[in-house]
Amino acid sequence: MPGTDAAEAAAVVLGELPEFPHLPELPARGVGADLLGRTAALLVDLAVEVVPSGYRVAARPGHDHRRGVDLLRWDLDALQEAADRAGSAPAVVKTQIAGPWTLAAGIELPRGHRILTDSGATRDFGESLLEGLRGHVAELTARTGAPVVVQLDEPTLPAVLAGSLSTPSGYGTVAPVHEPEARELLSRIITGAREITGNPVVVHCCATRPPVALLREAGAGALSIDATRLDGAPAALLDELGEAWDSGVALLLGLVPATDARVTLRDLAGPALRLTGRLGFNRSTLAQRAVPTPACGLAGASADWVRRALALTRDLGRAFAELPEDW
Repeated sequence: MPGTDAAEAAAVVLGELPEFPHLPELPARGVGADLLGRTAALLVDLAVEVVPSGYRVAARPGHDHRRGVDLLRWDLDALQEAADRAGSAPAVVKTQIAGPWTLAAGIELPRGHRILTDSGATRDFGESLLEGLRGHVAELTARTGAPVVVQLDEPTLPAVLAGSLSTPSGYGTVAPVHEPEARELLSRIITGAREITGNPVVVHCCATRPPVALLREAGAGALSIDATRLDGAPAALLDELGEAWDSGVALLLGLVPATDARVTLRDLAGPALRLTGRLGFNRSTLAQRAVPTPACGLAGASADWVRRALALTRDLGRAFAELPEDW
């Protein structure tokens, strides 16, 4: 979400998405408020600090780490206050954290190398993340009275698999992580998160060619993708999406622009309708196993567009339930 006002963001989310609200993220607040800093705030017995190149493992929690913890606490306060004002607990609430590979790719070890270059450290961070998630979910439920759905954000996973991330010198690239290793760690985190919440786990990857088969095999109960990028997608990716959908995995389809645009509901539904056609599914599948979402995060949107985008997302979901014949 844009801006720095946690109370306003929580009020907007609960007002526009009362049936499926989420804990807002406000990266414009800086250190500790972005995806990595926010997720690092959940770690147990591990801490980070900020260096010129980004986040780095710290010997003990310092100002940077404590700032992330404080910002997350303030966000929880804001969501609780907004839920109290609404007068009833939402049916479910979603929280988003960095997935294990995005976390391991984005934080450095003390000597500057990415955590993912050390398999032992990568496992340790995964276990620490699960332990922190357990407490976070318990607190979120206590504050809102709602069950929790966890979303793992993995924007960096394709680069991890491709071996395209730079080394500290900038002259080389980190060796790729092979799919079995990537799938094993991701599966462990997904299984742990599902056991903590009792709900399916969403995995989000907004890359043009997300690793759909790997995510499904790792146990994702729902896949969040940018559906506006699927026109012209190769047959292999479409096959993976079809297999995922056919197996019962839900698709969170990014359809609403992340920044201001002039669109109609029919325009927004187009990529989803074309996807069902190419995969050979009945359009009723959209009502049964699809959830419309913004195409990506709304941090760059205007305040007016945020409200409009979330309203369009909600209205599009209702349209999926009863699609007009002329669409």
